Amino acid sequence: MSFTTSSARYTRPAIYLHWILAALILAQLVVGWMFHEVLEGESRASWFEWHKTLGVTILLLSLGRLAWRLLHRPPGYPATMPGWERAAAWLNHWLFYVLMLALPLTGYAAVSTGRRALEVGYMTIVGGVRLPLLPLPRDLHHWLEESHEFLVWSMVALLALHVGAVLKHLLIDRDDIPGGMLAFFRRRA
Repeated sequence: MSFTTSSARYTRPAIYLHWILAALILAQLVVGWMFHEVLEGESRASWFEWHKTLGVTILLLSLGRLAWRLLHRPPGYPATMPGWERAAAWLNHWLFYVLMLALPLTGYAAVSTGRRALEVGYMTIVGGVRLPLLPLPRDLHHWLEESHEFLVWSMVALLALHVGAVLKHLLIDRDDIPGGMLAFFRRRA
C-alpha cells in the first residue's frame, strides 16, 4: 500500500538509500569474500567482524528503505515498456528487498549457532559492540551457512541482472527509465 502519488523521479531519501545500500552491498561482497576465501588468523577475524557490522547496517537500512518504499510510490513505468519488462523489473526490485533482509538474517542466525558465539554467548561487531545471539539450535548451523552462501550468489546474479537492465535502457533503448534513480542523469523533456 502506498500513501503518496507517483512522480517522475524517486524521492531524495529513496535515491540516497538506494546508493548507500548499493555501496554497502558491494563492500559486503568484497569483505565476505576476503574473510571467507583469502585470509586466515587474526586478520580473518577482523574482516569477519566488519562483515557482521556491514550486515547489521544493511539490515537496518534495508528495513528503513522498505518502509519508505511502502509509504512512497515509485515512479511508474512508461506505457511503451513491454509487459514482460515491467514484470521482470517489479520482480527484480522485490527480490532485492527479500535478499537485503534474508542475507543479514541468515548471517546473524549462522553466527548465532556457530561454535565461537555459543562459547562467548554473544556476537561482536566493530567497536566491541555485543549483540545477543538468536535462540536457535546449534544443529541448524551448517544449513544456515549453506543458505547464506546460496543467497549471496543469488544477490550476485540479481545485481548482474539489474546492472544489465540499466545498461540496456541507457545504451540500447536510450530511454529515461534509469533517470529516476541516477542522480546525475537528466530526464529528457
